[in-house]
Amino acid sequence: MPGLVYDAARRELGRNNLAPVYYLTGSEEILKDELVAAIVNAALDPQDRDFNLDIRTAGDLDGESLHALVETVPMLAERRVVVIRGLEQWRKGAKVWEVLGRYLRSPSATTVLVLLHATEEPDAEILSASTHVVLEPLSGDDLHRWARAHVAAAGVRLEPAALAHLLRAVGDDLAHVQAEIEKLAGAIGDDRPVTVDDVAQFVGVRHGETLEDWVTAVLQRDVVRAVRLVDLVLPQPGITGVRMITALGTELVGVRLARALADHGLSGRRLEQALLAELRQARPPGARSWADLASSWTAAISRWTGADLDYAIEAALETDTALKSTTVSDEGGLLRGFILGLRGQDRAA
Repeated sequence: MPGLVYDAARRELGRNNLAPVYYLTGSEEILKDELVAAIVNAALDPQDRDFNLDIRTAGDLDGESLHALVETVPMLAERRVVVIRGLEQWRKGAKVWEVLGRYLRSPSATTVLVLLHATEEPDAEILSASTHVVLEPLSGDDLHRWARAHVAAAGVRLEPAALAHLLRAVGDDLAHVQAEIEKLAGAIGDDRPVTVDDVAQFVGVRHGETLEDWVTAVLQRDVVRAVRLVDLVLPQPGITGVRMITALGTELVGVRLARALADHGLSGRRLEQALLAELRQARPPGARSWADLASSWTAAISRWTGADLDYAIEAALETDTALKSTTVSDEGGLLRGFILGLRGQDRAA
């Protein structure tokens, strides 16, 4: 059974549905920290935390100390919370795993146990006895909801276009997004709404010069603009040739799906709705809202045949492989060559 995602876990906590054991896996550490805080807030009143909240590192625990930790009764409170970080620090076959297994088979009714595990292969025994939450980088509508919540918490107001530009410029790096929101809150506060120009000034990426703008130029087959944007986007912090071609590859696959659906008779609003359903299911990486993606892919199919898209996807894969070569010295040249190659294919067709 697949684990819950961040929003679903937060909704369950909002309904006061506390589980006896939570198992948090995935690579997004900020979301792990936020979910741990949400679990603690749901389980314990502030005045009860001094004696009923234990946050420990797995490497500091052996079997005996783990047993004592999880079996301790609450002090003047209904329950206690135990958070154990870094389960990957325990050696395979160590006695502490046996102690944890016994506890999971009969967890305490007065303890909420939260286990954090940085692993690509979650432990099967824990999975079967816990509420599993997978915390991976957010994208699309999930990312926009998270950002709006943090904007509100920071006490700053962003115009919708300003928030969209912030996410286009920064991407799905939550730590970076949070830092930029705090920067805007400190500089502008709630005196007035933050504009696109404000975001461009503080983030350092002008409107129309983001990774998303480059991807859009390629999808629109605007060769001149796409080539020009390579030199503007590639030097930006956190941007690499691999990241650019990966973002484009994701959207080329999306347009290929749109092309296939259109070839089977879907068009207009029906096509957008079908794409939106697929996006909500797949949750592909990227900062654009899913509605924007569905609309963009629907519009793009007028410029691409199925054969064009198949060629572009294969060329993107080849460019990705070349960019990952240890001998590559000119990422911009490879990206420009890829774009010009698409134009050459178009002329040949």
